[in-house]
Amino acid sequence: MLSTGVSVLAASATDAMNEPWAAHDTQVLLVALFGIAVVVVLIVWAKMHAFLALTIAALVVGVGSGIPLGDLTKSYETGVGGVLGHVGVLIALGAMLGKLLGDSGGADKIVDTLLRGSKASLPWKMALIAAIIGIPMFFEVGLVLLVPVVMLAVQRTKLPAMQLAIPALAGLSVLHGFVPPHPGPVAAVGILNADLGVTLALGLIVAIPTVIICGPLFARLAARWVPIGPAGAGLAFLTEGSAKTDASVTGAEAKRTPSFGWTLATVLSPVFLMLLHSAANMWINPDTMAFKVLNIIGDPVIALLLAVLLAMITFGTAVGFTASALSKKIGDSLLPVVGVMLIVGAGGGFKQVLVDGGTSVAIGKIAVALSLSALIMGWIIAVLIRVATGSATVATVTAAGIVAPLAAGLPPAQLALVVLSVGAGSVFFSHVNDAGFWLVKEYFGMTVWQTIKTWSMMETLISVVGLGMVLLLSIFV
Repeated sequence: MLSTGVSVLAASATDAMNEPWAAHDTQVLLVALFGIAVVVVLIVWAKMHAFLALTIAALVVGVGSGIPLGDLTKSYETGVGGVLGHVGVLIALGAMLGKLLGDSGGADKIVDTLLRGSKASLPWKMALIAAIIGIPMFFEVGLVLLVPVVMLAVQRTKLPAMQLAIPALAGLSVLHGFVPPHPGPVAAVGILNADLGVTLALGLIVAIPTVIICGPLFARLAARWVPIGPAGAGLAFLTEGSAKTDASVTGAEAKRTPSFGWTLATVLSPVFLMLLHSAANMWINPDTMAFKVLNIIGDPVIALLLAVLLAMITFGTAVGFTASALSKKIGDSLLPVVGVMLIVGAGGGFKQVLVDGGTSVAIGKIAVALSLSALIMGWIIAVLIRVATGSATVATVTAAGIVAPLAAGLPPAQLALVVLSVGAGSVFFSHVNDAGFWLVKEYFGMTVWQTIKTWSMMETLISVVGLGMVLLLSIFV
């Protein structure tokens, strides 16, 4: 994960939490609030890129917290490097896998196969399709791929648009917030020094009931609240535009599409390998060769690398892509994630400045005094930052850094649950300061109020249900 320096800092901060409240604790809390306000103002009002906003806020917080100027940039750079040293590789590999899945027609194959059957099962199948596609893909990419499918199904079945759209959106959003290799969960795993395989396993346990409740079940209410259908002007425009987008995503070079079995096997292969790694840690003797092999191939970087190499065959040469076309697609896949990687890195830098300045210790003292667990504290902080900034990634990396001292020393399963509680908080009430809000609004031709009643309410429900599932799991693990 991250360097052991983070663990040392967390351990020392845990000891400091037992010390009496000091004037410096009040100072750093006020400075941290001011720093978060700076992030909000720069992102929401000044429309500044989140990377620059987080960097500026980190420097402001560092100066206000009393970190010597000579150490301030070093603290920020340590945080950036510590997060990106591990997370950046995973984000890049995940983007490559998602790109090959989309351009080969593999995503279409999953959709076409699973959409067969009765109308009553369509909302459930939409959630399943979104969950499968959402494992390797970023939310925005998955949304672009799924929107044409949702609209086509709406036109064919005449069902309300939200009855099919909400399950698909829920599947994508839940995977984005809870399940690696998405940037938020992976970043939180790195910052909290959690086990990625355990987090993945528990994340899937949390994700399944959360998708069911917030997808097909909530869709029945959302369809009544916002009864739009295929006749809407916005949906008609969307169908035309999405068809063009889908054609461009599929790619003209593909001569055939991968089979459903190979598509599913390729997409789920990194998940399977990481779960094997976690199982080996629990049930196999560390001295055996089997343990060593599973420990290597189940490492997140190796698992995703193997999946990408497999995808270069199943989604590449097997469907007719040339070597040069594959190389170009791999290169193109990295362009959209550069901004995400910078935001994650800057969030790590901001986190490190908060830790070095003493903000985490001050919050830890409050949590100890109020008897708040790391699970609850992580969720609350992530909710506040999410609502203020509109960024799930910023909320995740910041909240994870703040609660790191509280989580120090927890067993692997409990540490993974802290990651998931932060992930739950990071998706709370998406509104007008979130790019995802506007994507959903425009894609489905809704008004702002309609988007709040459907998308924003769904995101809030995911956050609350996700936290409830985490707290329930914490009783048993």
